[in-house]
Amino acid sequence: MKIAVTSASGQLGSAIVKALIPEIGKENVIAIARTPEKARHLDVEVRKGDYNNREDYNEALKGVNKVLLVSGMDDPQKRIQQHRNVIEASKQNGVQKIVYTSIIGDEEKTAFKPIVKSNRKTEDDIRNSGLQYVIGRNGIYIEPDLEYIDTYVKTGGITNCAAEGKCTYTSREELGFAYAQMLLNEALNGQTLNLVGEAITQAQLATYINQVYQTHLKYTAISVEAYQKERQAALGEFLGTIIAGIYEGIRNGANNVPSDFEKAAGRAHQSPLTMIENYHQKHS
Repeated sequence: MKIAVTSASGQLGSAIVKALIPEIGKENVIAIARTPEKARHLDVEVRKGDYNNREDYNEALKGVNKVLLVSGMDDPQKRIQQHRNVIEASKQNGVQKIVYTSIIGDEEKTAFKPIVKSNRKTEDDIRNSGLQYVIGRNGIYIEPDLEYIDTYVKTGGITNCAAEGKCTYTSREELGFAYAQMLLNEALNGQTLNLVGEAITQAQLATYINQVYQTHLKYTAISVEAYQKERQAALGEFLGTIIAGIYEGIRNGANNVPSDFEKAAGRAHQSPLTMIENYHQKHS
């Protein structure tokens, strides 16, 4: 049983590779990366694979039984064809099963919708591929908030446009574990699963961070327009608009969805507090 993980040099891809190794042995895991040198540290076979290059994937997927397709980071419209390159090469190579990392989110009302819609298009392509499949829809990672703590402390708190909306945070490590199980558990084939944790507000997030980091952060809600302007000034127009769209989705309830994590992973999702504690232990 050979399982290949695309975009394996990225944080989610590498978390999935690390979760697969104890399950099937490193000799059965193949890391595919656009820049293979960046995946060498994973200590598994590494093959070259650029999402833009179908020929790369025709080679990279030789002898592979199952593929974990990590959603690309390019322009939303480009991603659809990039993912199709992997799907078509999978079919050509006789791959039996594809597992895709999609996302939850608002498909209609926010600036984040082009990314959500492009993910939904790939979901449809996979469902129509004739291959066995499982689709995961990832919640928002908690790590960026924790990487940002020094900035939160400097500015005195967390400020965004989510208001009282609840967000079902997850972590890359939790997702890595779940995707390894989804690749191996044939009972999940044909399903689309929300890979999310417990729904919490931004005020609750601040409270948990304060508890673990001994900080004194407060949450302040501002308007969508004000937050978008502030993020665009800090991150540029494209990324600032996308980030504001994510928090507008939280405000609208798009990120407060039922969790299928336990079904996918075979165990309960870690609590937000536990995820924050684990991150703190690893990075202190």
